[in-house]
Amino acid sequence: MTPVALNTGADAADHRDHPHAHAHTHAGEWTDLAGAQQLLKRHQVGPAELDLLRKVGERVIPRLDKFIDRFYEWVIDQPEFAVYFADEHRLARVKRLQLAYWRTFFAADIGQDYVRYRREVGAVHARVGLGLPAYFSAMDVSLTLLADTVQDAVRDPGEYLPTLRAMTKMVHVDTALVVEAYSRIVQEKIADQARSILEMSTPVTALWEDILMLPIVGIVDSRRAQDVMRSALTRIAETRARVFIMDISGVSVIDTAVANHLIKVTKATRLMGCECLLSGLSPAIAQTIVELGIDVGDIQTRATLRDALEEAFRRVGIEIRHAGR
Repeated sequence: MTPVALNTGADAADHRDHPHAHAHTHAGEWTDLAGAQQLLKRHQVGPAELDLLRKVGERVIPRLDKFIDRFYEWVIDQPEFAVYFADEHRLARVKRLQLAYWRTFFAADIGQDYVRYRREVGAVHARVGLGLPAYFSAMDVSLTLLADTVQDAVRDPGEYLPTLRAMTKMVHVDTALVVEAYSRIVQEKIADQARSILEMSTPVTALWEDILMLPIVGIVDSRRAQDVMRSALTRIAETRARVFIMDISGVSVIDTAVANHLIKVTKATRLMGCECLLSGLSPAIAQTIVELGIDVGDIQTRATLRDALEEAFRRVGIEIRHAGR
């Protein structure tokens, strides 16, 4: 675990040299700033609210050390973080980082650096695996403690509620920026995992010289069919295979779309100079294909993988004999 775990963003500054620190600024700084302006408008944060934050900030910033100490008293009481924050040097460093975070908050200068900083917070939280519920609870505690700090700092009691509302709105803006970046990173992780799973689900294997095989299990959709074709054609080009066996005994459902995908794969392999044998057609699948009226053309099919393998050996000129005969 890293210090970012419950510092509501303080450690983001410590990650700016990370190779992925600016993963979400690729759309351009102006796009980031425009998005922030939309958030300000959505949460009804205007010049008046920002002026209130700056005004109270002059008196709150000198009191932030006390606020941060109180916040980390709460953090250390959380069992999952007690061990981590037992390191006094780490705790002191994180406190300094969080102090910088809240100083920028009360400076209320909503520019490119402000937006980038908040989005880095979300990216860092996502990469270290910190769940959003933990972040939300930390921000909630921070807001409660800051409300007490602001109450002690305001000179005119009539300013307290407007300032508290402005501070709450701005916390919501910060949270929205963090969650946006967090969600993008998580979605990228999920997409990467999906790609990895897809690649593992299409293992084109060299069974013998000039013979490749791909067992397909589960559901075949357009995306997976494209991956099957890409993997098969790549391996054919690499190995110069002459026969490609595609076994579909593990495919549970065959419909028009699936059958058309498989036909495209066989045609594409033939264009590469490699014959495709489709094996594993169960009686039910064969009947379904007939009932759907799918034109299988000149696709070579075999009932079982054994039959397909025997045909593949024959085509590459390999004769199998039982030992001792």
